Amino acid sequence: MADLLNKTNRNRLDRNEVWIWLNAGALALSLCAVVFIVLLIMRNGLIHFWPTPIYAVEYTNAAGQTEKLIGERVDINTLSRIQYIESGGDASRLTDDAQVVERWLFNTGNRRTNPPDFRWVYAHDVTLIETPAELAKVERIEWGPAFGRIIELRFDNADGSKRIVNDVELNPLLQNTLARLNSNREAIASLEHGTINQINAELKTIRLQQRALNLDPPADAEARLQQLASQEAVLLQTYLEQEQILSGLLKNLEGSALLLEIQSNAARLIELADTLYVTYPNNMGGLEKVGTFLANIGRFLSDNPREANTEGGVFPAIFGTVLMVLLMSVVVTPIGVVTAIYLHEYASQTTLVRMLRIAVSNLAGVPSIVYGVFGLGFFVYFLGGNIDQLFYADALPAPTFGTPGLFWASLTLALLTVPVVIVSTEEGLARIPRSLREGSLALGATRAETLIQVVLPMATPAVLTGVILAVARAAGEVAPLMLVGVVKLAPALPIDGEFPFLHLDRKFMHLGFHIYDVGFQSPNVEAARPLVYATALLLISIIVGLNLAAITLRHRLEKRYRSYE
Repeated sequence: MADLLNKTNRNRLDRNEVWIWLNAGALALSLCAVVFIVLLIMRNGLIHFWPTPIYAVEYTNAAGQTEKLIGERVDINTLSRIQYIESGGDASRLTDDAQVVERWLFNTGNRRTNPPDFRWVYAHDVTLIETPAELAKVERIEWGPAFGRIIELRFDNADGSKRIVNDVELNPLLQNTLARLNSNREAIASLEHGTINQINAELKTIRLQQRALNLDPPADAEARLQQLASQEAVLLQTYLEQEQILSGLLKNLEGSALLLEIQSNAARLIELADTLYVTYPNNMGGLEKVGTFLANIGRFLSDNPREANTEGGVFPAIFGTVLMVLLMSVVVTPIGVVTAIYLHEYASQTTLVRMLRIAVSNLAGVPSIVYGVFGLGFFVYFLGGNIDQLFYADALPAPTFGTPGLFWASLTLALLTVPVVIVSTEEGLARIPRSLREGSLALGATRAETLIQVVLPMATPAVLTGVILAVARAAGEVAPLMLVGVVKLAPALPIDGEFPFLHLDRKFMHLGFHIYDVGFQSPNVEAARPLVYATALLLISIIVGLNLAAITLRHRLEKRYRSYE
């Protein structure tokens, strides 16, 4: 009998061991998939910033003519012989034993003057490929980069003539000129976003006050209108003076250009007013490439987007994401913690409370777009519309809070993530020994003092973990934000020097939506692809950083309060 029982137990153990190994294999497979995806995003994201070589390529086109292009090689893939023929390739150019055809994708730039900017070239059609040191990459404000050989640098003199600079002094003078022009651009941006914006805001305030006086005139309406008119006249005069300064700065950008030789021995004149910087990747050493790599990352993190978000940086999206998450945290933390305290410490464990706890847990599984629809209907149209009627009636019919904005997006995501904070906090409260509560009460502390001074400090690790996990989820949400405040390009940041400094009614940019917009709404897919990976890598880094911070903070706090358990 004992042998039979031992055999039964061994068979049961063997069966359980199979399931354990299957679970372990599934977990290992999932981890490998996650690591592979992250490494793929890192490779394709970071290579976007590395200075790649610029090639000068001569090849035979479909008509049998020799063409020349200059550009970066951004992709290499292969086609089978059948795919090559079906795509219109000439089978007579292939050898009899060639079953695979390699092709290269070049970014030739010069999108406006020499489209298309991305071109496929078959490797067997290439007759010459080289990387001359004098080839330059010209990064422009519009129409993408330009690749080619700089022939001359031109300036407008006072008498209207052109001065052509020779090769010896060309590059130093070019870099100095670009530095001066970039300083002018910074001065223009400072003037536009500083003084001129402030004047416009004051003019808007004065006109709203004038409208209010005209709609509901008090006894001294005429005197107040005259006072407002005099203030408006002073502001308009100041505005004209600032516009003259701005026109002078804009004029300083004009008058210089470079002549660039591009493909097929054609040359294009590029205004330096439209040029950000010029680099020579083929002439860089290892340290120069690393410096350029870091500078490109810095520009990506600090610049504004350009060219329908396919060029430039993502600073407004980073700023909007972080600010929205901070506001969401300020809202969700007290609501989640207070709810968890009530459910665990004060509420009687009745059927209604148990159903409420189940409902809170189920809220975490509701699709996020449902929260977006609720936020649009309740927060934006109902609350925002009533706020406009009560406090901003002078600005109607133009809405102030009755339109999607930063505040409503933060509240919507607070609703989305509050179940995470409630569940995490309640689990932390449940792990605190009952003896600590009873000991505190026995020493004469009230229930509120016990909760504030004993229970909550020990539950802090769980509270913070729930909050940061909620932040990590909110940072990656896109669907609800599309309805309650996120836009493709925000004209101004939600924080500036204009009172009240934090503008909760403004629309904002978000990294998650930026990835969606660049990846699926871009007019130039090939140009946008590297930026999608780079932005995705940045978003993943932020989320991973938040989760690592949660784990580290939780570990330290648990270690601090472990001796009390």
